[in-house]
Amino acid sequence: MSALFSSGVSDTDKRKALRAGLASGELQRWPGAFSPLVAKLIADVGFEGVYVSGAVLSADLGLPDIGLTTLTEVAARGSQIAHATDLPALIDADTGFGEPMSAARTIAALEDAGLAGCHLEDQVNPKRCGHLDGKDVVPTDTMIKRLRAAVSARRDENFVICARTDARAIEGIDAAIDRARAYADAGADLIFTEALRDLGEFERFRAAVDVPLLANMTEFGKSDLLTADQLRDVGYNAVIYPVTTLRIAMGAVERGLREIASAGTQSGLLDGMQHRSRLYELLRYADYNDFDSDLFTLEGVRS
Repeated sequence: MSALFSSGVSDTDKRKALRAGLASGELQRWPGAFSPLVAKLIADVGFEGVYVSGAVLSADLGLPDIGLTTLTEVAARGSQIAHATDLPALIDADTGFGEPMSAARTIAALEDAGLAGCHLEDQVNPKRCGHLDGKDVVPTDTMIKRLRAAVSARRDENFVICARTDARAIEGIDAAIDRARAYADAGADLIFTEALRDLGEFERFRAAVDVPLLANMTEFGKSDLLTADQLRDVGYNAVIYPVTTLRIAMGAVERGLREIASAGTQSGLLDGMQHRSRLYELLRYADYNDFDSDLFTLEGVRS
């Protein structure tokens, strides 16, 4: 029987799988999970990995995405999500929760939490959502120090350190490309360029940067919503859908609550709900029951 209470795959093997996926030539699709249960569904549907968004974690705590969450909160929630499936999980580590020494500690904490990788960004701390105006970036050499500290703190060489640059919206695409190259030279395994506008900009970035690239397909932002086929054809290695599942869920929750408030019953909502039987299937109720029955039988034999 596969593992019931945690992932059946070791943290190191998940990190190796993430690296292998990035090198495979196949686009790695990582929807965002706002809970361990959502992560289970992501795995069940057949995606290659799980993403843990800082914006989603903040929102789930009832907070805006402006750097208010702590390393402890992020590592704890990330660990719960990472251990819910056998898939590798990449987590948003904001600016590293401080300057270089804090970024180094962040890597150690996220490794201990079982994450397969994280991304650090070059925004000024405290950061803002990457698709909002009014954000700012640190000088390139400051981000390089942040990255070098993170790389030096890595104990598992398979742990993926991704560098995110928000420079496109502030300094322009040429500056973002220059930063990406510098970040790769500083040891970043993967580059995430935030808020590219359209397919042409994604193509330009791919042609200019010779390291694995991650695309962010978030809704209601500055980037066109490109298809997986478009990103694959351009040569991107990975794509995240960071807030999609939360937005789907919250839209449905709000509609449902308003229906109950107006109609006085949830009976009209049943067709749109996940059925109890499907939830039990995802949670493997039958396997837990078999596990408990086996223990009971064994105890009975011993007595």
